[in-house]
Amino acid sequence: MVREARRGDLDAVLELYLSLHETSVPEHSAHLAAAWEQILSDENHHLIVNEVGGKLVSSCVCVVIPNLTRNVRPYAFVENVVTHSDHRGKGYATQCLDYARAVAERQNCYKMMLLTGSKEQKTLDFYAHAGYNCADKTAFIQWL
Repeated sequence: MVREARRGDLDAVLELYLSLHETSVPEHSAHLAAAWEQILSDENHHLIVNEVGGKLVSSCVCVVIPNLTRNVRPYAFVENVVTHSDHRGKGYATQCLDYARAVAERQNCYKMMLLTGSKEQKTLDFYAHAGYNCADKTAFIQWL
């Protein structure tokens, strides 16, 4: 079942992120609690999860960003696309991305953007199959 994250999902989301690029789960702290609350309460921040058999197996984040161009239409940014390594290849991430697209369409976004650090052709093909292309824009990253 694809849905937006709820308060009780924090630990499961953090566990799932171990299949993304994290190497450990952060300790519960006031800082973590405040970040979680900010994510949950922000109407433009959509932490999308896919739950199968009571376990979160896939997720992505879709943030809708207000904009003054393109007839004052917002755009959406997709990040942290992940599927637990035991559940890959079953369409769960595609379902999350489809949910993100529905969010963007409901909010009248004119485009969606997604960045990946992966160089694996299988991953790049997955994003292309999901409707994203790497020809229209060039991304630059500045790490802080």
